[in-house]
This record gives sequence, C-alpha cells and structure tokens, in this order.
Amino acid sequence: MPEPTKTPDLADPAALQAVAQQNFQKATDLMGRGQQMVLEFLSKEHGQEPLIPDPLGMMTTWTRAWTAMLTDPVRLMEQQQRYMTDALALWQRFMVSDSDKTSEKMGVKDKRFASAAWAETPAFDFLRQSYLLTASHVMEAAQGIDGMDAQEKAKAQFLIKQFVDAMSPSNFALTNPDVLKATVDTGGTNLLKGLEHLLDDLRAGRMRMTDENAFEVGRNVAITPGKVVFQNRLFQLIQYSPTTETVFETPLLIFPPWINKFYILDLTAEKSFIRWCVEQGITVFMVSWKNADETLADATLDTYVDEGMFTALRIVREICDAPAVHTIGYCVAGTTLAAALAVLAAKGEADRIASATFFTAQVDFADAGELKIFIDDAGLDTMARIKGDRSVMDGRYLASTFNLLRSNDLIWNYVVNNYMLGKDYFPFDLLYWNSDATNVPAKWHSAYIQQMYRDNLLVVPGAIQVGGVGIDLSLVQTPSYIQGGKEDHIAPARSAFKLTKAFSGETRFVLAGSGHIAGVVNPPSSGKYQYWTNEAGADSLDAFVAGAKETKGSWWPDWLAWLTPRSGSQVKARVPGAGAYKAIEDAPGRYVKERI
Repeated sequence: MPEPTKTPDLADPAALQAVAQQNFQKATDLMGRGQQMVLEFLSKEHGQEPLIPDPLGMMTTWTRAWTAMLTDPVRLMEQQQRYMTDALALWQRFMVSDSDKTSEKMGVKDKRFASAAWAETPAFDFLRQSYLLTASHVMEAAQGIDGMDAQEKAKAQFLIKQFVDAMSPSNFALTNPDVLKATVDTGGTNLLKGLEHLLDDLRAGRMRMTDENAFEVGRNVAITPGKVVFQNRLFQLIQYSPTTETVFETPLLIFPPWINKFYILDLTAEKSFIRWCVEQGITVFMVSWKNADETLADATLDTYVDEGMFTALRIVREICDAPAVHTIGYCVAGTTLAAALAVLAAKGEADRIASATFFTAQVDFADAGELKIFIDDAGLDTMARIKGDRSVMDGRYLASTFNLLRSNDLIWNYVVNNYMLGKDYFPFDLLYWNSDATNVPAKWHSAYIQQMYRDNLLVVPGAIQVGGVGIDLSLVQTPSYIQGGKEDHIAPARSAFKLTKAFSGETRFVLAGSGHIAGVVNPPSSGKYQYWTNEAGADSLDAFVAGAKETKGSWWPDWLAWLTPRSGSQVKARVPGAGAYKAIEDAPGRYVKERI
C-alpha cells in the first residue's frame, strides 16, 4: 500500500502539478501490475483455456435484434424522427429556460445524477439530460422489437439495457463532475486509491461493496444465541436458546437457500427474524448448509430432500418430542420444500409437517422473471464451460449474475464510488452478506436450471422423482403461508402466487412491499414497508391486488397470527443440547463461517 499523499495547496499550481505527476507515475506502475493480475486471474479462473467467445450469446442476440428492427424500416424511421424532435426540443429548452429546472420539468428522477454538481454546470446538465433522453428512446425501440420469440426478445431487451446503463456519463471519469472535482481537490489521489481498490478486488476475484473487515459472522452478524446440535456433510442444525419460560408445543424448522448464507435472517438483533421468532415463544431450528466442496459432488435434489430436509425434520421431532413441525422454505429451499411435501403426501406421511411457509419461492417457472434470460442454449453452454469438470459451481459467478440484474445499484454504483471517487468502503451488514458468496454442487445446479427454469417440470405430475417417488404438487394439503415480494425480480410475485394454485390444501398469500430480500427482512420495529392481504381469495395475482387490503408495516405479525393457532399448547422452554442431541458448538457454527 503506497504512503498516503498529502493534500496539496490548491493555490500553488506547481505543488498541485508535482503531486499529480507523482500520483500519475504511481498509478502507471500499479496499472502495469493490475494488467498482469487480470491476465493471471482470467487464466486461473478459466483453467488455462481460451476465454469463452460470445458468452451467453450476446452478440448473436444483438445481431438478431438489430435485424428484427430493420425488418420494419417505417417504425425505425418514425422512432428516429421522434428522437430528433425530442432532442431538438431539449436543446431549445436548454437555451431559453432555467437549465437547472429542465430535468424536473421532464419528470426525470435518477439517483445516478442526484448530485447537485450535475445541475450546477450547464454542460453537465445538458449531458445528463441528453443521455436520459437517448436512453429512453433506445429502450422504447427495444420494447417494440418484433420477429423474435418471447425468450429471445426479453434477452435482447436485457442486453440493450445493460449497454444503455453502461454508457451513462456518470460511469466515466471525464464526464462525471463529482469525479473531476475530487480529482482536482485531491491532486488525483482519489484515482490512485480507486485503483488500489480495483487491484484488491481482482485479487479477491470479486467486487467488494462494503468494508468486510467491519463484520464477522458470530461477532456482529448471526449473533442470536444457540447451539449446533447435529451435523452431517450437508448441513449443521442450530437450535436457538429460548428467551421465554414457556414455548409453543410445535417447533419451527427453517430451510434457507443454500445458494447463500442463512444469516440474512439474523443480520442484527434489530433485523433478525430468528430472534423475533424466539421472542414470540417459538422453538426455532435453523439449517445451516455447508459451503459446497468435493464432498458434495454427488448432491442432487434427492440429496437436499432426503439427506437434508427429511433428516433435519426427523431430528427436530425427536428433540422436541413433537408429532409435527412448522417449516419455512426460502427461495430455492422453498421450491425444494414443496417437492418434499409432495413426497410426504404420496407416502402418507404428510402429518409430520404442521404447516409450510414459503418466502419468495417458486414451483411454476413459466413466469420466473429476469433470470430466465440466461436459460437458453447459449447460456447453458456458457455455464457448462465455466464449470468445466469442477464438482462445484463457484458462488462468485452466481453472485455476479444476480448483481447483473440490478447493474446500476450493484455494479456501476460501486465502480463510481470505489474506483473513481476512491471512497472508503461503507460498512453495511446487508452488503456484507451479499458478498459472502456460497459454492453449490455443480451436478445439482445443472439439473435445477434445466428441470425447473428451462423445462418447468416441477408442475408436471410425475416428471421429477425424488427417492423414486413421482412429484405431484396437487397432493399437498399442508396448510401453507405464501409470501411474495411486490418488487421481487428474482422470484416475481406473479410466479410466487402460483403456489396457491399448485397445492390442494389451505393457502394464504401475502404480498409484501419491496423485493427478494427487504420484502422478507422487514421487522415490525422498522415499519418501513407495507403488505397486502385479500381475505376473499383470488384466482390470479391481478385479482388479488384488485381486492387487496393494504396494511402499513411488517407482515411478520400477520404470519404469527396465522401460525399460532396451529402451534399447540404451551410447554416448558427447551434448552439446546439438553436432550439426546448434545451441543456440538455455539451458534452460528463452523459451516456458515466458511468463505470462498
């Protein structure tokens, strides 16, 4: 790490020039090292193989989209004429009106340009407005593409949006007034510091979003007290310590997704769903999945249902001497929980689960959202070549895919702040969790992508088997509480709602404000979002919304009111490790602390 450069006297041009020259030379040296590191990183990640040409079929899709546009030259000409008319009008308004109000008159609000510096200088104000106008017309043209099937059209629109977002003037040092000002004020130290950040990220093989040294699992995140009471190669089972003298008879077993860490439900004491449940007098168990390695090379859906869910279910029933258990499945674990319920129903053992709650989960993937754009022949080929002969799928690739879906917030925002402005990383627990990537078994990943996303087999009775039992979701009569996120782009609310029609038993659907994470992690103390219910029921999400009642605040109390009548009588609080399954170690255990 180079010695920090002293702030120059901005009134002394010679001093400023000297510091800038010094920083330029340091940056040049670091750039040379950085280029070598990039080559080594790519070589290592691709196993010395040539880089993948046209990953995800981007150029092929782009060519087809452009060809489709040209098949309707009249529409294309009309679009161009509208753009020229709007661009001329923008120029005229800029010349004759109060320029710093023009964006507001156009109704433009974009946090990329929230800084006052964009409006203070007319040239930058015109630059941002021109970009936003152009971006609007480009995306309008993308929406009007004909001659492509729905999958390919969605992919084309996604790629075009990625290009439009990448071309924002806020992403380039010479067209971002905040970066230019910081460069002048610091004599270029911001760029030098930003380059150091970039090199550090290249060493780590991922983009950092927060000060990762500010957090430690078990110290200031994942801190709800408890004990690990069981473990196998697939998971550790955590039983949390009670805070009430008595608890409900029926315990709660939570299955988080194994594509990331469970402590999204236990970030801090104030945000922790786990701690809140314990305080309500519920005996809570959490499955902490192992960060996949070679020992899980053979893992499939069968493994996660039988060796994972059914094993955990058996142990919780034994520890609590309870005939049935409440369950929660989050995201991919919710999909798997649905399959597990179908297996139990087919075997006549459905009474082992008292209720099932689904957080942003899907079983019918026909409307699975933006992730489906990666699921075509080109996308599957790219994923196969990335994995090669490895037994696990690198979690950093999965994290990058999810980040790409919200590139402005989760990529370009940090390019500007970390690499160009050279800002120190801000400590944020949610971003720390988001950066704590998890490897998954390659065999399971390939099958899941193809069977669920590509072929949508889970809703076809008998098309998928688990333990030799054909999955038929219509057999499931377990009472189910189904939560979807209004702005969820990973498991869209429209897709989550379909669980209400997949099962034959009682269901309650709740639409939460926000998305895949904040829509779930919304404690009553925050009061940040709202949720919608429809006591009359509905056949579609549109009908549900049309007749829904909005309630301010967290949906957690609504879930608790639904759960407690199904939870039996009060019994003496259960102490982790006091029974046949002794404590192995303190929560949160070893598995969750394993990092890539």
